[in-house]
Amino acid sequence: MAAAVAALSVPGLARADWPERPVTIIVPFPAGGGTDTFARPLSAQLTQQMGHAVVIDNKGGAGGTVGAGVAAKAKPDGYTFFMGGAHHALAPSLYKQLSYDIQKDFVPVALLAQPPQVVVINTSKLPVKTLQEFIAYAKTRPGQINFGTAGKGSTHHLAGELFAMQTGIDLVDVPYQGAGPMMSALMGGQVDLAFDGLGSSAQQIRAGTIKALAVASAQRSPSFPDVPTAAEAGVKNFEVSTWYALWAPKGTPQPAIDRMIREVKVALNNPKIKEQWASNGSDIPDMSGPAFGAFVDSEIARWAKVVKDAGVTLD
Repeated sequence: MAAAVAALSVPGLARADWPERPVTIIVPFPAGGGTDTFARPLSAQLTQQMGHAVVIDNKGGAGGTVGAGVAAKAKPDGYTFFMGGAHHALAPSLYKQLSYDIQKDFVPVALLAQPPQVVVINTSKLPVKTLQEFIAYAKTRPGQINFGTAGKGSTHHLAGELFAMQTGIDLVDVPYQGAGPMMSALMGGQVDLAFDGLGSSAQQIRAGTIKALAVASAQRSPSFPDVPTAAEAGVKNFEVSTWYALWAPKGTPQPAIDRMIREVKVALNNPKIKEQWASNGSDIPDMSGPAFGAFVDSEIARWAKVVKDAGVTLD
């Protein structure tokens, strides 16, 4: 008992009854985007489990790097976490200067969701019904078809660049401040198509406001069994997921991180969360701590090659 009391008195070490007040999760994209699709249900579930509010703080800008910089500088006391994702595996190869280092300034907590990307179009702008029809249509109109992105350097952007390289078509990217504004532009006809996370497109696909041509995954999504994979539609090796994950600022007390890992695992296995994840095209990941950190390292290396091969640069 004396040892436990002494441990709790060490500066920076989380108390055994952590959390004692609300916990903030910084989401580096505007409200309404793909990250929010998973962040808000998860925060609500964690609030129920942990007995204190887990609140979302949206800080969008610069492809998710502004919010990441804020999170990296947050006080590492166990009361601030960061929910980023695939975008942050792209940033190191895209930006000459970042105010943070995703591998050095954060501690990997857990992978939260991994929905595949989906090729979606505005049918009033593109008179096509299949992916192959779109490719043929685009090849006769080089530089005339645009695709929306959640910002320069986002997964939406690089997925489009990768797709263009693999199919030999010429597309023009139109960046927006997040997936939410991008989706509004797609539905409004300001852009022709998008390479979006299935999570943020699912509702609009079901409503018929946009059409899905293919999912960028090895297998069809159980939620959208009628949508072919890119490989089935003729584009081999086009597999991209817009994964989402949780980190803690470096220096966060390990007891808080360990507790959060446990709480996330419980939350992801809640029947309601499992149903919501499935409806948004994602399975339930089981990856945390060092294993998740190794996954991030591999994603950084993978996208660095894509950036180099596509010749993508950011001002």
